[in-house]
Amino acid sequence: MPAIPVLVPLLNANEPEARLVTVHRYEGAAVTKGELLFTIETTKAAADVESPGDGYLRLVAAEGDNLTVGASLAYLTASVDEALPVLEVPTQPVKPATELEQPGGELRITRPARALAESLGIDLASLPVDRLITEAVIRAIANPVSAPVVAQVHAGMIIYGAGGHAKAVMEMARALGAFRIIGVVDDNPALQGGSVLGYPILGTRASLPGLYEQGVRLAANGVGGIVNIAVRINLFEMLAGHGFAFPALCHPRATVEDSAQVADGVQVFANAYVGSSSILHERCMINTAAVISHDCEIGAYTHIAPGAMLAGHVHVGERALVGMGVTTAIGINIGSGARIGNGAILLADVPERAIVPAGKVWTI
Repeated sequence: MPAIPVLVPLLNANEPEARLVTVHRYEGAAVTKGELLFTIETTKAAADVESPGDGYLRLVAAEGDNLTVGASLAYLTASVDEALPVLEVPTQPVKPATELEQPGGELRITRPARALAESLGIDLASLPVDRLITEAVIRAIANPVSAPVVAQVHAGMIIYGAGGHAKAVMEMARALGAFRIIGVVDDNPALQGGSVLGYPILGTRASLPGLYEQGVRLAANGVGGIVNIAVRINLFEMLAGHGFAFPALCHPRATVEDSAQVADGVQVFANAYVGSSSILHERCMINTAAVISHDCEIGAYTHIAPGAMLAGHVHVGERALVGMGVTTAIGINIGSGARIGNGAILLADVPERAIVPAGKVWTI
């Protein structure tokens, strides 16, 4: 049978768009006519979208997408591996300047976005009227560091890796609402044809040229590399060699001060803090609940693990690992390639490529 599109319905004649709130069935699932597939939301109400027929669900939209009425949410196919009509990126088309609503037009805002704006003290009258205001837009206004990322709204992106760190990256990208995750690339043969958190595994690294040709330009590294940081570095370089770029990802629940500098490919996870005038060099990682105090500098590819606490003016070189729960004195230097074990206390500089055992008090 030809692929059957599952479309965004018109819920309100005055609203040409809706937000995809929930995907109820995973990629490749066998579904039947009338089965609940999606929940969408407009400024007035939420509504369920049911399957128009029987088949295998092939997703072309992701949770958080802002879609126009009539855009495809998914296709139903006769087999799980049937080619889709087109690799669709369901974004709202940008209106020409002559068609934009003028100041004074009616504000269109979802109920969760309104509640978030009110909780943050954002004046609703200051919000733009040329688009549907979602939680992602409110977060971008509240956290300007995320604005360069949100400017690329719904750009297609792949996640490289299918393990625990990759899942955390997917959740962060989804929470930002700024990207459409096309799927996952992983080299494990046993995972091919499966999915992770509802996102399809698209193939091994051999699939990268084809994805690039289809217009996918962004990638996020989902390999933590905590055992061997070289693995993470090599994956970055391999992806860059195929032409992919790496947007900075800062979780909406992380705090990054306005004066901090965040380079491409940086990942800042939930509940982390990056202080004033700090510098995060390209492709470094600030993991969950880590604290980077004011005037710190973190080198390229370096991993600051969950719960680490760096005092002010701490400089960390490239390709270093600072383990979970590590604490430092103010103003120390940690050399490139150093590995600091979990729970260590650093009271003095650490030379390049030095290894500090877990729990050690470093004083030399």
